[in-house]
Amino acid sequence: MQKFLLTIDKISNFFGKTFAWTIVALTVAIAYEVFSRYAFRAPTTWAFDVSYILYGTLFMMAGAYAMARNGHVRGDFLYRNFAPRRQAALDLALWLLFFYPAMAAMAWMGWRFFLQSYAQNEHSSFSPEGPVIWPFKFLIPFVGALMSLQGIAEVVRCVICLRDGEWPPRLHDVEEMEKLILERAEAERQGQA
Repeated sequence: MQKFLLTIDKISNFFGKTFAWTIVALTVAIAYEVFSRYAFRAPTTWAFDVSYILYGTLFMMAGAYAMARNGHVRGDFLYRNFAPRRQAALDLALWLLFFYPAMAAMAWMGWRFFLQSYAQNEHSSFSPEGPVIWPFKFLIPFVGALMSLQGIAEVVRCVICLRDGEWPPRLHDVEEMEKLILERAEAERQGQA
């Protein structure tokens, strides 16, 4: 089962890390726009469209990655003090009551939204250039499906934790700074005792 969970995590990581490179393209596009606007007094007609498409892509594609890393935002001032089984029970209820209905709606309605845009060969109306935006709209149902896949792994983790009393391991390439500081302080305290 752990191999199944880590495989889903790897898929989410792949898409998250791959699309993280859109921040470089976004930075270059905005820097070019600012330079062109202030140095040459010649603003571009495409910068706004490029910026919202790239930022939207970055934001959407980071969702499953954040879930895989357990890095999403939560009010954990209470949560972190709960026993693992209580955390898992709360998480499981939230996944089933809120997450899955939202992702089903996102995938279903996003697919319809994409198909309508594709059928019209929709272009942006925010600039004279008007780039094609149906590929961007395809990301909506794709992200709904990707998030649902990662959600399956999270639900399975909750069930394992309810059964075993501790959370199964995750892939890690980033640690929370707070966790590292607490671990270092604990190690120093153990060394002094």
